[in-house]
Amino acid sequence: MKVISYNLRKHRAATELRELVERHGADLLCLQEADTTDIPDDIGGLVLADSTQRNRLGLAVYYRANTYRAVDVRAIALKKSLHDRVLKPAEERMLGVRLHDIDAGSDIVIASFHAAPLTALNSLRRHQIRTALTELDLLGEGLPKLMVGDYNYPVFKERLGQHVRDQGYELNLSDSRTYTRYRFFRGHYDFATSVGFTIDTVRTLPQGLSDHLPILVTAQPTPGSGAAPADAASGVA
Repeated sequence: MKVISYNLRKHRAATELRELVERHGADLLCLQEADTTDIPDDIGGLVLADSTQRNRLGLAVYYRANTYRAVDVRAIALKKSLHDRVLKPAEERMLGVRLHDIDAGSDIVIASFHAAPLTALNSLRRHQIRTALTELDLLGEGLPKLMVGDYNYPVFKERLGQHVRDQGYELNLSDSRTYTRYRFFRGHYDFATSVGFTIDTVRTLPQGLSDHLPILVTAQPTPGSGAAPADAASGVA
């Protein structure tokens, strides 16, 4: 499966989404900093699973309807930074979706994540990531899980990788930097965190109107990773 994750920079890059999905044959699309009052129900053949409702700039997840069926969703508010408390840009910083793979007859969990901005400490972002991964287990314990998005973690990524591994997950960086706005802070910001998936590639796509570059994750559930049938969870309309 192919997953695109893209921070739209205050919705500026929203006009690029259809071309991105169609050009790269994406099966899933995870957005950050989207104006959720101004996103379509369909983008390039992908349908909207859900979006956050309490954010000024929110998260959204789209999926290919002839491949998957949405079973359950979960939006989570994480520990707030001072920036969040004062400017209130985001209440919910993780949106997880449990999907049923129609052909495989099994379930996976996909999530869009947006960590606190660079004004916060790495320790706060680690707390947010740890909480988000724990909450994903409530969508399907033992299922393959993939959380992509803007982790806002420019330095000491080795320490973050160890924290993620301590939770049983793996952290994958893209093949080239994903953020370019400020010279000092350029680097890898957009990651993929997974368990029960084999990550084939994480590729940075060409830059558009956002200061973040989209990433394309190619992955597949690891054989024997324990995928439960969809009727084990509550359905969504």
